[in-house]
Amino acid sequence: MISAYTGTQIREAEQPFLISGAGAVLMQRAAHGLANAVVRELRARGERLYGASVTVLAGKGNNGGDGLFAAAMLAGRGMRTTAVLTAGEAHPEGLRAFEKAGGRVIRLTHGNVADASAAATASGVVLDAVLGTGAQGGLRGPAAELTEALERARPGLVVACDIPSGVDADTGEAHPPVLRAELTVTFGAAKAGLLADPGADYAGRVQVIPIGIETALPDPALRRLQSADLAALLPHPQRRSHKYSRGVLGVVAGSQQYPGAAVLACRGALAAGVGMVRYLGPPDVADLVRRSCPEVVCSSGNAADAHVQAWLLGPGIDEQAHEQLERVADAAATGLPVVADAGALPALHRTLAPHFVLTPHAGELETLLARYGAAPGRPGVEGATLAAARRASELTGATVLLKGATTLVAAPSGAVFSQADATPWLATAGSGDVLAGILGALLAQLAGAPGTFTSLGIRADDRWAGIAALAASVHGRAGSLASDGGPVTASDVAQSVREVIAKL
Repeated sequence: MISAYTGTQIREAEQPFLISGAGAVLMQRAAHGLANAVVRELRARGERLYGASVTVLAGKGNNGGDGLFAAAMLAGRGMRTTAVLTAGEAHPEGLRAFEKAGGRVIRLTHGNVADASAAATASGVVLDAVLGTGAQGGLRGPAAELTEALERARPGLVVACDIPSGVDADTGEAHPPVLRAELTVTFGAAKAGLLADPGADYAGRVQVIPIGIETALPDPALRRLQSADLAALLPHPQRRSHKYSRGVLGVVAGSQQYPGAAVLACRGALAAGVGMVRYLGPPDVADLVRRSCPEVVCSSGNAADAHVQAWLLGPGIDEQAHEQLERVADAAATGLPVVADAGALPALHRTLAPHFVLTPHAGELETLLARYGAAPGRPGVEGATLAAARRASELTGATVLLKGATTLVAAPSGAVFSQADATPWLATAGSGDVLAGILGALLAQLAGAPGTFTSLGIRADDRWAGIAALAASVHGRAGSLASDGGPVTASDVAQSVREVIAKL
């Protein structure tokens, strides 16, 4: 599991080391890790080290010091190095080490932005070491001009030092201009802003360099499940399991206008291993589900008569589907765990509970927040996804899964999970219905197994968010597998879920 922290948490963990006089040691460890990461990246690309060129964009603080010390180390490997001092001054010890190693220094002004940009663009590697985790807002003055020029020119390899300059380490908000990195080398632990959009758009791959503060870190602000975690969390049938002990999921989905949503949700649920799916809906939609998924038990009855362990409510239900909305309200009133797609929201109470998992995309989250009196607008949601997901969970009392390139799951307790396992090809009609089915199936199977989550350090009350993160990862991996680099349909994704689970 990847644990990520706010910049404030990292700085607080560093403070005792700084007070004890170990700050220089921490900086040397960070610089050494950064230099080695650059070396490994160049070798992986088949590029030689000796004679290669590196330009470090160095701010005046400790982030610039990390970059200057790293560039000095790279100079010792035979690389030609240039430092652009974006504030005209720099970390004194770092600058001395850089100059002693033979590096060339350009002190940036409004008058030499073009020259500095040309020098950096001609380099094989650009190290972005301007702003660190403590910076407020974005770049200004000549540094902003230089960044804009480099973003247009796109140098060969951009490596961010700790965090791309202009990205908020706590929230992932980006303050343009930001130089997009292929690799971010971050120190001590991952920063929460690197694992949330839009910060993740600028971070590229994230590599964590231990520097010795790790045992002083508190509980993480954000977690990301990895393959071993998924394997530990996924349900495993026992020798004497039967269809009822493996979970029964009730599905209220589909309408005259969107009957296919019900089919896709049921396919996703079946593929995710639930013991039985009971579908409730209009007779013609039920007939379509029965023909597509003969394993599903279909009915046009009401929720009170259905014996299930969890509910999936809302995919493909519009405001004109009054009978379906009544079923949604009845199912929600049972007190069982619920996956609620956007179509279910009109029939739900304003105050929910953590075992309700809402699954909006950014546009739907904007509508949801407006319903509770908070209206950041869609750009506000997309520009601060972590804050928006947390706010929605706080207002509703529910667990909120915000779909996107990076899927965030926020629990009312403040716990957050971040998953980014999908391909962009997964942005296709019906994909969210399959995700809802996977999530519903996992809720039905895992709702009564809090110990599975506490064994991984996830609090029992946060297991609903853990289940949602598990579903998001399985769904993303299924999309990537089905795509294989090309277009994919929602039906393809559902078919690939079994293989993903089997491999895990």
